[in-house]
Amino acid sequence: MKFSLGKWLLPLYTLLALIFLMVPIVYTFVFSFNDSQKSNITWRGFTFDKWLNVCQVQNGAVCEAFGNSILIGVVATVAATTLGTMIAIALVRYRFRFRSQTSLLLFLPMATPEVVLGAGLAAQFLSVGVPKDMVTIILAHTMFCISFVVVTVKARVAGLDPALEEAGRDLYGSATQVFARITFPLLLPGILAAALLSFALSFDDFIITNFNSGPVTTFPKYIYVSAARGIPAEANVIASAVFIFALVIVITAQVSRAARAKRLAKQG
Repeated sequence: MKFSLGKWLLPLYTLLALIFLMVPIVYTFVFSFNDSQKSNITWRGFTFDKWLNVCQVQNGAVCEAFGNSILIGVVATVAATTLGTMIAIALVRYRFRFRSQTSLLLFLPMATPEVVLGAGLAAQFLSVGVPKDMVTIILAHTMFCISFVVVTVKARVAGLDPALEEAGRDLYGSATQVFARITFPLLLPGILAAALLSFALSFDDFIITNFNSGPVTTFPKYIYVSAARGIPAEANVIASAVFIFALVIVITAQVSRAARAKRLAKQG
């Protein structure tokens, strides 16, 4: 039997990459059950206490930081998705002065290193005398996430068949009715995808947040500060729960898509 290096090299590389990516996740999940005290670096025994008492008094800071990240992520996502969707529709459907320049400017936050973006925003807030708090974090995250929303929704708008909207207008639908009953439902998958991406970017961000947060602590910031002495098991509990929740969403979406495709195939 002839041995082919190319045949085995890609599967081996894929397996090693998967192991490399999964090791930190497995470590986080395992050490969420560690019976740790002040440090969570060494294994001290298995316990469910960290999962059952994740927001206990002495470790309530981790839940407060997680709550801050959720609040910031939701508000920034709503603002960025709303503004980004309107900008995407305007860029695709309308012709106006500086349209090309606007598209270029929207890509700049995506191409700019976060440390430069975060430092620039911090300097701007300082120069106008705005105190750093939850509001400055939301403003920074909204500005950063708008670009990703525009790119995602813009692709959906560009792929929309104009004949569907023309049919609605031919049936005497007003502009508002056509948008509400035809355009928006067709754009909704792209908008939801953009919103999920925006929330993930906001929830996960550390660099821009660290420059503009002031005394406010978010979950990534809490993890960074705690990493020197071993991330608390309670933080690992929340991280594991977020990962499991995201995994359930992905699996549910895939199963629902497969079931819908199967149902459409039977109907066809």
